[in-house]
Formats: sequence, C-alpha cells, structure tokens
Amino acid sequence: MARTPSRRSLMAGGTAAALATPLLAHTAVAAPPGRSPGGHGGQRVTPGADVAAAGGWRVLRGRKVGVVSNPTGVLRDARHVVDSMAERDELHIVGVFGPEHGFRGSAQAGESEPEFEDPRTGLTVYDAYGADAAKMAALFRKAGVDTVVFDIQDVGVRFYTYIWTMYHAMVAARDIGATFVVLDRPNPVGRRADGPLLTPEYSSGVGLKPIIQQHGMTVGELARYFNGELLPAEGDGGKAELEIVEVRGWSPRTTAQHTGLPWVPPSPNMPTPDTATAYAGTGYFEGTNLSEGRGTTQPFQFVGAPYLDHHYSDRLNALRLPGVRFREGYFVPTFSKHEGKTCAGVQLLVTDPERYEAVPTAVAMLREAMRYDGFAWRKDPDTERPYWIDKLSGSPRLREMLDAGASLEEVTGSWRREVRDFERTRRRYLLYR
Repeated sequence: MARTPSRRSLMAGGTAAALATPLLAHTAVAAPPGRSPGGHGGQRVTPGADVAAAGGWRVLRGRKVGVVSNPTGVLRDARHVVDSMAERDELHIVGVFGPEHGFRGSAQAGESEPEFEDPRTGLTVYDAYGADAAKMAALFRKAGVDTVVFDIQDVGVRFYTYIWTMYHAMVAARDIGATFVVLDRPNPVGRRADGPLLTPEYSSGVGLKPIIQQHGMTVGELARYFNGELLPAEGDGGKAELEIVEVRGWSPRTTAQHTGLPWVPPSPNMPTPDTATAYAGTGYFEGTNLSEGRGTTQPFQFVGAPYLDHHYSDRLNALRLPGVRFREGYFVPTFSKHEGKTCAGVQLLVTDPERYEAVPTAVAMLREAMRYDGFAWRKDPDTERPYWIDKLSGSPRLREMLDAGASLEEVTGSWRREVRDFERTRRRYLLYR
C-alpha cells in the first residue's frame, strides 16, 4: 500500500456499522456545580480537564500516565493540565506526546518539536507528529504508559490533524493494553454536520478515515465513534478501553465565543474562534493558488489573490448566502502563498452563526474565484493523487463537478445523503443534547 501523505507534505512550500457491543469502560465523571454568564442558559461551562482537576485528578491516580496534548490543554486559570498534574506527588506522569506544532506550540504548520526535556516539569516530551499507530505504540512502550490521556481543543473539521493524532493514539493504546482517557472540550463550531464523505483511497494526514468534512462532534464523542465504528476494523480489531471526562454545562448550540472559556490557538493560524468558524469551509483554499490568509492577522477569513478584483466581493454578496457577508479586502501575506504581494479578495464576515453554512459558502467562493483566468488548483506532481483539494475534500468529486460547471446546489446536493447517513450513525455516540 502506498504511504499516505501527512499534513507535513501537504504544507510543503509554505501552504499548507452498527455497534455490536457496548463501548468499553465509558465513564462520565461528575463536575462540581457552578453558574456563570458564559454557559448555555447561564450554566457554567466546565471542560473535562477542569472536572478532573476539581476532583484532585483521582481519575488518574495509581496509573502510569502519558499525556497527548498541546497548548490548548489548559484549565480555566490558564495553567496547562500537564503542569497541574506534575504538581501532584500522587500522580505518575511518565511522558508527554506532542502533535503537529508541538506540545508547547513552538512549531509552525507542518512542523513539530523534537524530543526534549520540558524545562518546567522535567518530563520527557516525545515528538508524535506524523506518528502512525505502530510508532505511537512504540513511543508509549518506551515511556512505560498504562494510561493515555488526550486533551487537545479541536475545531470540528476532518482536515484538522489532531483528531487523527487521537485516532492513532487510540489504536496504539488498544494494541498495548492501555486505557485511553479523553478530557473533553466543546466543539467551537457546534453540532452542524456537513460536507462530503472521505473515500478510503484518498486517505491522508488531513483525512485518515471516512467521516464527513464538518463532523459536528466533540473529541470525546468522536472517540466514541472511532471506538464503535472504526477501531474494530483496524489491525487485529477490537476496541480501546475508553473513558470520557465530559464537559459540564455545555450545549452544542453554544459557540466558543459564548462559553466564557479562554481561547488558546490550537495552531498558529487558528488565532480566534471566528477563524475556526470560517475554517470549516475556507480550508478548501489551501488546495488552490489563492491565499487563504496565512501570513495575515485573519487567516481563513481573508481570501484572495493578485489576480482578483472588487467584482469578487460583489458577486459573492449578490448570492445572498445565509449568515455571511463579504467585505472587499486587500492584504499582503508576510509568508506562504503570494508572500509580499498585494492580494485582492474578501474578508469573510459571519453575521449569523446559526444560519451560516461554512461548506456551501466555501463552495460558492470557489465557483466565483474560478471565473478568473488566474485561478488554478494546487498540485503536488510527486504524488499519485496530485490535487490537494481532493485530499481536503476526500475525493475528486468536488473538483470535477466545479470544473464541469456544476451549480452550488448540485455540488452540495451530491453529499446530502452522506451527511444524513453520518448523522444517523453518530447519534448513538453523542453525549451532549
């Protein structure tokens, strides 16, 4: 089998079944009561990490713990969960595992931190970026873990790499007989499910398994989905021993902007919750020769190229897409595509998050950009499937339909049944109603 590309290779050059048996050891850990203005109906939103910390980390006592995390693994007081755990003499933390961008977040897109000793805690931090399940299992064995803790803020999109780090870590934990514990966090873009289903032949580092593009689940819910639907068919089969420390006081209708929780950028080009809202769709522009706003203060909200003009925003606004407006905008990226060049384009402004549809909006933006002679799909000629947009969208369908002049309704309608089927399957794994 050909080796599937990772996000590292995709970003080179500056761009970036029914459940037969119940889930094993699914545990909901109770949180202390509390109220704040930030939660749904005024209830305080308490991430799984804070639930566990408030309980004195009892869920991890007596275990040899390895933590898969990045800078987003913070408590409400902004301390990192690893720092909090390391202060407890009764806990045995044997290692930390850093994904893309690293544990402390010092690396750019497509990069990682090499293995090092963390100066704050003295713990060994292992480079887990790009590690498949076999390499991850080797790292876990090297560290001597019997429990793997996952705490990373996701943004709810298939092509964001952290959920595939979690998937590999779950398979690895299962294979070495370790328990897998997810400290759950809210999905910043809520419950909406949309976009095409990935086809297995287009598996890559930005889409490993067949789920739809905007999955609308928390990482804890997604871990349950992985465990019930995908792990039994992976390797020698079987499920992980899975425990979820649930978020308390959160409704999927509560956006990240209204949880009252601090936003720590999950990656350098995800600076705000607004970025995450747009990224679920405008991430597609990584697969074109337009700038997706990397090298600006608003990546994935600014989209443009030197060959666009003011008609681009006019045409998009004329479509009257729900919950969004487009401001004519000009920007000069400081790195990545069109570095140092003035790009004409748009600033995407979400006016109504409940009506905004990220994926159809991005499809409409692609269709209008294709009116310009300068438009091109980005290609990697050294790979078997060279079009990056095919990896991002999960198949050639999106590109081929747009190239053939399909309408917005035809393109988005082509995956409507896939979304319905996914929603039906995921229902049994949801934790928050």
